[in-house]
Amino acid sequence: MCGIAGQLLLGATADLARIRAMCGRIRHRGPDDEGFHIDGPCGLGMRRLSIIDLNTGHQPISNEDGSVWVVFNGEIYNYQELRADLISRGHRFQTNSDTETLVHLYEEFGPESPSKLRGMFAYAIWDARRRLLFLARDRFGKKPLYYAACPTGLTFGSELKCLREAGVPLEIDDEALRLYFLLTYIPDPWSPYRAIRKLAPGSWMMYHADGRIEKGAYWKLPVPRETAPGGVTEDQAADRVRELFDEAVGLRLIADVPLGAFLSGGIDSSAVVASMALRTKEPVKTFSIGFEEADYNELPYARMIAEMYHTDHHEIVVRPDSIDLVTRIGRHFDEPFGDSSAIPTFIVSEFAVRDVKVVLTGDGGDEIFGGYESFFAIGGQRWADAVPHIARGAISGLAERLPYSAYGKNYLRMISRPSALERYFDNNTTPYFLRSRLLSPRWMPPGEDAFIARTLAHCLAPNGADVLTQAMYFETTAKLTGDMLVKVDRMSMANSLEVRCPLLDHVLAEYAAGIPHGWKIRNGKGKQVFIKAMGKRLPRELVERPKQGFGVPIAHWFRGALRDFVWDHLTGSEFLGRGIVSPEFVRHLLLEHDRKRRDNTTWLWMLLMLELWFRDAPAGRQAPAAAVEVSS
Repeated sequence: MCGIAGQLLLGATADLARIRAMCGRIRHRGPDDEGFHIDGPCGLGMRRLSIIDLNTGHQPISNEDGSVWVVFNGEIYNYQELRADLISRGHRFQTNSDTETLVHLYEEFGPESPSKLRGMFAYAIWDARRRLLFLARDRFGKKPLYYAACPTGLTFGSELKCLREAGVPLEIDDEALRLYFLLTYIPDPWSPYRAIRKLAPGSWMMYHADGRIEKGAYWKLPVPRETAPGGVTEDQAADRVRELFDEAVGLRLIADVPLGAFLSGGIDSSAVVASMALRTKEPVKTFSIGFEEADYNELPYARMIAEMYHTDHHEIVVRPDSIDLVTRIGRHFDEPFGDSSAIPTFIVSEFAVRDVKVVLTGDGGDEIFGGYESFFAIGGQRWADAVPHIARGAISGLAERLPYSAYGKNYLRMISRPSALERYFDNNTTPYFLRSRLLSPRWMPPGEDAFIARTLAHCLAPNGADVLTQAMYFETTAKLTGDMLVKVDRMSMANSLEVRCPLLDHVLAEYAAGIPHGWKIRNGKGKQVFIKAMGKRLPRELVERPKQGFGVPIAHWFRGALRDFVWDHLTGSEFLGRGIVSPEFVRHLLLEHDRKRRDNTTWLWMLLMLELWFRDAPAGRQAPAAAVEVSS
């Protein structure tokens, strides 16, 4: 696991000092080692967190004649199998690392090489013979990769701070911030800056020394299946899920350093721990986080699993005195990021790294096996389809006229939506009626529905798929990549901890996509086929309890220990003077939250993270009329 950075310049020689400085900004991603390679216009650099082949895995790594070099962030779980095949094809290896596999695989298969990999990765290869830089990112985007194609050449890095260090133009991308206000995160391929983009998951890019760019995709998640496949029973599907899940867990136990697991007390992380315990002789080291507020505390369920599998269990209780982390957490994202569960993710990572360097988690289970309540709501709201069109118009008008805080406003808004898909997005994005009151006109795009359709079309299922299919596809290909995995990567790597997600093994995910909805979601409960696959590994009390997300009691803290902090930031002249929000409506949201009239945590946190980003990125300014044009 590492952080990588580099450049391929046009008409100039790469500067070692600059590459070194770029990597210095991401030392937290790899505190164990560093390495650099300069070859004319190309400069590569890395910071290494040593996990596999501790003695000979130094990067950058080259092929036999030094004409192909790689810097790599991630883990390749099938590297030994690939290595054996490549040796049989005549390639010679200098190390025992998974990194070296990438060099020879590229020589053999070129742009098709990422499709051979099973793991998480972002890497860059300098091909000196063809004078090009090859970039690739894993299928789900577990590992980040930013790039900027400017008139001076291509700059890339694991985090935005690398590109800021390199002097890439930092004019703000208005469209990216509009997406942030809509989603509370900035999705791929956007970044907050017009000159910088994220390489899309499951894709590659080649940047030639003359400035030409080629792009391609090597993988897309199969569209979730609506109906049962012929010749396969639900019991057979559950058996196959269990086999693939255990295989995915086993692959992720490869490490030359101490390894453990996050244990939240939910189904997914508990299943991971159970599978680990069945495959290891020593007790699994487990790490759990809890809160004084009972509604957010899952420690009793985590203990239940820890006792059942005799793990070496560690717990930490978060109290409001931990909220000084807010500013530090915001700084690690380098962009506005509105998911408050980053707080517990940071704390449990900081806690775990005292004992281990690698943890397995249950991330991805809700997406691929249908565990979100938003999926259940689609079926529960089907009756609204029968409301006549004329009535919808009247209801919509009434909803718009009601004050924001009026009880029933959201319910009426839901009924008035013309389609089930629009109801889904209205319930799972920042509602239009809120943004229209909160934001100044510049940040409200014209043609709202068309804007959502255009910007999210790349992650929605093909036309004709049912709403549940499209919702599951969106959650897995957009929100998972842009929100959940960003949170996990930044918060774990901020603490130099590697996180592995067996439920997002692409072989398991592909099989899960072929399992029909009815075997995943039944009677308002999700993940049914996965629960069946786990059999008696999980206690009934855990399986049958209501779903609880990995949340944090920010709502309470905004009325208590964090109150002055959030009020000072969101009502101060610095924030209001940016001209983004309505001062009156921001104050209304704060007062409403104070009085427990409405829980405005999501929107207040979104605004707070935006302001903290502005303060930490002083070079980021509103884009002038003429901005840098970038291929994206």
